[in-house]
Amino acid sequence: MKFIVIPRKVLKRLVDILGALVGLIILSPVMLVVAVVVYVSMGPPVLFKQERAGLNGRPFMLYKFRTMLDLRDEHGNLLPDEKRLTRVGRFLRNWSLDELPQFWNVLKGDMSLVGPRPLPTRYLPRYNEFQMRRHEVKPGITGWTQVKGRNSLSWDEKFKLDVWYVDHWSILLDLYIIVLTIWKVLKHEGISADGHVTMPEFKGDEA
Repeated sequence: MKFIVIPRKVLKRLVDILGALVGLIILSPVMLVVAVVVYVSMGPPVLFKQERAGLNGRPFMLYKFRTMLDLRDEHGNLLPDEKRLTRVGRFLRNWSLDELPQFWNVLKGDMSLVGPRPLPTRYLPRYNEFQMRRHEVKPGITGWTQVKGRNSLSWDEKFKLDVWYVDHWSILLDLYIIVLTIWKVLKHEGISADGHVTMPEFKGDEA
């Protein structure tokens, strides 16, 4: 009797599609409520869209529920995150509800359920060769870095964990990370860096 061996990258994609579909179907009532709350509390748009770096650094449009107001100074520059993050936005971030629209990114193939978190494309020229390796796999809704400390970690620590995942990923590791992510979300761990409501911008090794 011959067994069909499915390449692990194909299997990972199948798990992504199934997981994203189940997530969108089961959590659609929650997403509808979140969308209404965001619209009522902050007004349109409900979704935050930003170009992020995906597999091999290719850009894609990431979707999240909006958590911040578009407040700017007299020169048109955005105010710091702590002045724009709303009470509703803080709640959404505490429970990772702002990330739910990324199931659509997974379904489209831009992201995976598990992988290094997608960062803004403006960071690409700032990476060294080692840090750039995080783009050898698709970015994820959650990842090894998220379950090991998330935004409480330094950029150096996060990049080392990202590259460790690139070198060691497997379906079993992905399932372990997904289970651990649920536990971390319930405990509200690692949501922000010390002294910041989110994570300070990555300026590169020489910054």
